[in-house]
Amino acid sequence: MTELIHNGIAWLAQARRRLATGAVVALLCLVAYYVVFAPNGLLAFHQKKAELQKLSDEIQALQQDNARREQQIKALKSEPHAIEKEARERLRYARPGEVVYTVPAASPSPEKKK
Repeated sequence: MTELIHNGIAWLAQARRRLATGAVVALLCLVAYYVVFAPNGLLAFHQKKAELQKLSDEIQALQQDNARREQQIKALKSEPHAIEKEARERLRYARPGEVVYTVPAASPSPEKKK
């Protein structure tokens, strides 16, 4: 009878270990799933990191464009050559005695039907 009780206790301890191991494995799987797929998980982190890089590149491009435009403004305020160039290109001004030739924009040719 005591042997039967010892066998039963051993079986219960072994079953409890298996159950605990299974519970720990299930908990680890749940935590791993949450780490990867949660709203602030790894996938969201990588998406936000890519968006950050894209926005940083866009900011840098806009800053370069802004610097270029500031230089152009300074040139237009102080350099007569820059003012003349803009007047000739945008307003089609010419000096007395000069002849300005303008070429009409090419119209798109109609497509041939087959």
